[in-house]
Amino acid sequence: MTLRLHRDVDGPCLAPEGSVVAIGAFDGLHLGHQAILSEVRQRAEARGLAPAVITFEPLPRAFFSKEPVPRLSGVREKAEGMTAAGIRELLSLRFDHALTAMSAEDFVRRVIVGRMAAREVWVGEDFRFGHRRGGDFALLQAMGADLGFTAHAVPPVLVDGERVSSSRVRTLLAEGRFGEAARLLGRPFVIDGHVEHGQQLGRTLGYPTANVHLSERVSPIHGIFAVRIGIGDGPCSWPGVASLGYRPTVNEVREPLLEAHLFDFSGDLYGQRIGVEFVRKLRDEEKFDGLDALTAQMRQDEIAARQALGMNPILVDAPKTHGSQR
Repeated sequence: MTLRLHRDVDGPCLAPEGSVVAIGAFDGLHLGHQAILSEVRQRAEARGLAPAVITFEPLPRAFFSKEPVPRLSGVREKAEGMTAAGIRELLSLRFDHALTAMSAEDFVRRVIVGRMAAREVWVGEDFRFGHRRGGDFALLQAMGADLGFTAHAVPPVLVDGERVSSSRVRTLLAEGRFGEAARLLGRPFVIDGHVEHGQQLGRTLGYPTANVHLSERVSPIHGIFAVRIGIGDGPCSWPGVASLGYRPTVNEVREPLLEAHLFDFSGDLYGQRIGVEFVRKLRDEEKFDGLDALTAQMRQDEIAARQALGMNPILVDAPKTHGSQR
């Protein structure tokens, strides 16, 4: 089943046969989100309707915040997750001033009914929407009775007695508790992207890296990490060490840069898509007094990463020159 992505509030009906639709930000597609999407897919299949999602970009929380809001997934990852969950129609609305000015009642009529022809609407128990968050589950129920859809609230998913939420996952990741975060996500935390050309400083220092620019995406983690890398559609199985941050020693970047060094790798990764799974945080970023001190620390980081990944930690003192990572 192919996912169809749409962006506009107004336009033709996307599901003339009717839809079962979930609404939410869905950042990270954690276990709670997966429970809603599973319900939507099953209900749509049972009733012969289109499984659909209404979501928002940027995240509403980020739109209103004066500070950058970390994200668990980008637009591409969210769409891929929706596809894997069996969603057919994805309405990813531009969250802007026009949308925030729309009343909850208008949102129901124009979007839920007009665009999606909803027969069932599924949301979290605390879902709020519309101008000044004026709409809630009770409003959905009341308007649905008049407009031909039913509203359903999915109870929170609990892990170890605690509610699964995107905020909770962000906190765990920021604290380096990747195993616990993975339990809430239902999978390890991965950042992916295309490998781009850099300054090749890592290669000069004996640590060639595959560079992924995060652009405007705000990462929930920063520092130096033991990682496993996946190339293309392959699993995250190649061991390595990665830096995610602003390279304070060389002051080269103004936006976050993910640099992954794949251990014992030979090949050209330019233009390829890689996924970086974070296994253990080794340390925070810090500024060193020159490249010699930085290189010495990078060797220590490799030792620590190999140990964290269950590899042979012994290094050769001579700088490494093999490989075509950049």
